[in-house]
Amino acid sequence: MTLDLSLLPDGGMPWITASGPHADIVLSSRVRLARNVAGFAFSPRARDGERLRVLQQVRDAAGHSELLARAVLLRVDEMSVNERRLLHERHLVSKELAELDSPNARSGAAVLVADEAALMVNEEDHLRLQVFRSGFDIRGAWERASRADRDLGDILPLAYHREFGFLTSCPTNVGTGLRASVLVHLPGLVLTQEVGKVLSGLQQMGLTYRGLYGEGSEVVGNYFQISNQTTLGRGEDELCDHLSRVVSHVVSREDEARRVLIRDAGYIIEDKLWRAYGTLRYARSLSVDEAMNLLSGVRLAVGLKLVSGLSVYTLNKLLVFSQLAHLSLAEGRPLTESEASLARARYVRGVLAEEAGPA
Repeated sequence: MTLDLSLLPDGGMPWITASGPHADIVLSSRVRLARNVAGFAFSPRARDGERLRVLQQVRDAAGHSELLARAVLLRVDEMSVNERRLLHERHLVSKELAELDSPNARSGAAVLVADEAALMVNEEDHLRLQVFRSGFDIRGAWERASRADRDLGDILPLAYHREFGFLTSCPTNVGTGLRASVLVHLPGLVLTQEVGKVLSGLQQMGLTYRGLYGEGSEVVGNYFQISNQTTLGRGEDELCDHLSRVVSHVVSREDEARRVLIRDAGYIIEDKLWRAYGTLRYARSLSVDEAMNLLSGVRLAVGLKLVSGLSVYTLNKLLVFSQLAHLSLAEGRPLTESEASLARARYVRGVLAEEAGPA
């Protein structure tokens, strides 16, 4: 199939607008709910026919949800590897559903994309409902996800145990099946060497952190995804409120770290950030990691009001559209890593020149 991105509301990325609270530090907030349809084997053990029947039931049930009624269905199992990678780069599907290391995705793999929501079908669980919000807004994401979950539960017989709660493929998701997360940019804490203490504190409070693309991804560019670690024994409201309180403290620590940097090492920091901006304006080749780290510096410069004429929205856009699958789409063909490095530098230069003016 040929993926038509114009069909997706907001391109499937409403969080990219940087319109939410603390958007310079918190890129997005997400609530994900894991559910399974009773009467079917869980996805890893299900046969092709079972997964297809699950997909049909989920598609029918989505029509009864206010959030999902006009969702666009994308059959991941009919896509090329590059198309699947593109959806992964937009955070619409997980690495497991995209199966990036395989020529084909599993039968019945799909995602329904609606305003602020992406409902993955036949991933590790039959349903993985994700709701995204721009900036720091866990409560808003949870409220929308909760309403959609109730709508789906009114139609679908979900696997539920009176004592344990919602049943899932992985024991760590049993109970509420909820994973709430925020994607934060913490260069101030990294540069002041305070980030180790903060991350250690997260784990002591039952939270965990990962890289930009969640589980299995490395931390690059000072982007951290912070989320709850377990879902059993605590209610959804309690989990969301706990995460919100902790992340609010992390945001305050990052703000303080930035003030310390400007106060104690102002000219050194300014030089470092302007060098990052200059490299992006003139570079002819950029690897993924290099681009992420340089964009992190420019994002900090914008947050500190050292660089004007650049919006956080543009920086969010660059973060996604400079990835391999998006560059390949723009070029009209699959790119090698070396070709992508050239295309990435060209794309970044063009966007910065368009928004900030000629270099």
